[in-house]
Amino acid sequence: MEGGVRKKMDVVGAVIIHDGLVLCAQRGPTGNIPHLWEFPGGKIELGETHRLALQREIVEELGCTIDVGAQITTTTHSYDFAEITITTYYCHLTSGNPRAKEHEQISWLPPNQLHTLNWAPADIPTVALIQDRLTS
Repeated sequence: MEGGVRKKMDVVGAVIIHDGLVLCAQRGPTGNIPHLWEFPGGKIELGETHRLALQREIVEELGCTIDVGAQITTTTHSYDFAEITITTYYCHLTSGNPRAKEHEQISWLPPNQLHTLNWAPADIPTVALIQDRLTS
């Protein structure tokens, strides 16, 4: 952190639902916040919309394509390395089967079991909303 100003990053996350299950991705052992679980996605590149960024990131990270649906929420969390603002969206698979290309592992869980994973702090508000909306 230079001069007390924390780097700010805008990212998008995909809450991919298939057959009533939610795709969860575990971060690898290197990089920031290792081994924590997250919704797959990533940084928005210059000139990209949220939807285009999410579609690109899912192809890169999971080797499949998605349809991006309704926005779930936007949250901001300050980590040691940056201030992250994440916007999450409900998504559905359109082709391919997700595979962990950049993550340690992926897992499909029912919404009422999402809380059993050790989530990255920025994703926790989305987890709570999903559990509330999809298990009521």
